[in-house]
Amino acid sequence: MSIRTKLLLSYIAMIIIPIVVFMSTSILLFALFFKDLMGNDRLSSIREGRRLQEFANGMMQLNQWSEGLGLVSRYNPDLLTDDDFLRKADEEMRQVKSGFAVEKDHRLIYASSMIDTPDLYERISDFMLESRGYGKRYGHHKFEMNGNSYSVSAYQATYSDQSKGAVYFFENTGKYAAFSQSFFPLLFLFLLVVLGLTNGLLTYLVSRSIIRPLNELKKAAEHIKEGDLDHELKTGRKDELGELSQTFEEMRLRLRESIRIQLQYEENRKELVSNISHDLKTPITAITGCVEGLRDGIADTPEKRMKYIDMIHKKTSDMDRLIDELMMYSKLDLKRLPFLFEKVDINAMLDDYADELRLNPKNAGVIFKYDRLARPVYAIADREKLGRVVANIVDNSLKHMDKQDGAVTFELQDGREEVTVAIADNGRGIGVQSLPYIFERFYRADPSRNTSTGGSGLGLAIVKQIVEEHGGKVWADSTEGQGTRIAFTLKKSERRSGEGEGEAYENDIDH
Repeated sequence: MSIRTKLLLSYIAMIIIPIVVFMSTSILLFALFFKDLMGNDRLSSIREGRRLQEFANGMMQLNQWSEGLGLVSRYNPDLLTDDDFLRKADEEMRQVKSGFAVEKDHRLIYASSMIDTPDLYERISDFMLESRGYGKRYGHHKFEMNGNSYSVSAYQATYSDQSKGAVYFFENTGKYAAFSQSFFPLLFLFLLVVLGLTNGLLTYLVSRSIIRPLNELKKAAEHIKEGDLDHELKTGRKDELGELSQTFEEMRLRLRESIRIQLQYEENRKELVSNISHDLKTPITAITGCVEGLRDGIADTPEKRMKYIDMIHKKTSDMDRLIDELMMYSKLDLKRLPFLFEKVDINAMLDDYADELRLNPKNAGVIFKYDRLARPVYAIADREKLGRVVANIVDNSLKHMDKQDGAVTFELQDGREEVTVAIADNGRGIGVQSLPYIFERFYRADPSRNTSTGGSGLGLAIVKQIVEEHGGKVWADSTEGQGTRIAFTLKKSERRSGEGEGEAYENDIDH
């Protein structure tokens, strides 16, 4: 559930729950106050549901008598002197604990039994004087009589004999006033309590569901700040905070991976410096020894001097080749070596390269095989860089050739989307433990790092870099004592009519 939905539901609950609780409690409180108002002798009638109806009927009856006396005083005032009417009215008013009094010619001619006291006239004489001359009801006068509180209303009357008078209605308000003074403040106080508790509880629950994951995020951020990238942030939430936590966790994993890669790069850099130092130090030491031998006269014959010069030439050539490969690898690694991609007929290229190897005197005793296909096979490649790939693989095969009938075989497979080139030899092969690492820079299967067999350690690393820049992949299969097969793929390109064999793809010329 999203946070937006939770907040919306909490707002709705803040409205509905207080209303429901308030209404339920109001009914309960009203029933308790009503029982006290009407007395405990009719408790059974509360359970039967009649007390509330009795209360409502009583209130209605009071209002009817008050209005009825006003109508009588206006339209039939002589009825106020009728003994039967007065007795009947007194009996009915006694049921609601109220009464009335009738005045004529400045004297009290009747008072209900509920209010009949010897000093009644004196107590209401001031009110009687105030009410004369007014034909409407007054309810703001309060009286205490016989232990009850009354609200008095007065109505003017003119009898048939033209005498003046009035009728006074005494409404018993003692219990009802106490009811109002206790019930409604308590009800208002309870409403405030319900609103406070409901809002407080819902706010706590909703805020906790938000604050807790935020605290977890804060702790995870503190771990990262301290350099601890292994602290996992676990969350099973499906809301916005869950998405934030998941994004934060992905950031932590990527940051840890980037630092791991950075440390690996730093380790590789140190290893690269160490390998370069070693591979340059060895030929320099040999050259220094030869130069000292010539200077000190150790080479005292033309044959010895020529031998020393040949050794110096070989070592400088090895250094020049190492520096050349190192520069190429560095440019490839930094993506600063330009590529000129074009459509190349791989079939013709391998055939020509095999012929060149056969004609080279240095390769005497090695057989180079290639069965040219009957049709051209085109791939998108940089002709020069592709030639470097083939040359490095072949050079690696020749260095590990240990048989008199050595052979290097070129293979070409024309696939649907890729062209696969494989170069196999029947040399001594590569050990299983070394095979996964032969494309890493400065790796040599020969732990002695003998340059006569191990090379610079950059040849196959350069092969991998160039092939990957072509969008292909390279791999090796080898069996010790039987030989090695190195294969790589290139993206295939079908020739279109009117295009030349060496036409370049200008969009890819600046790699």
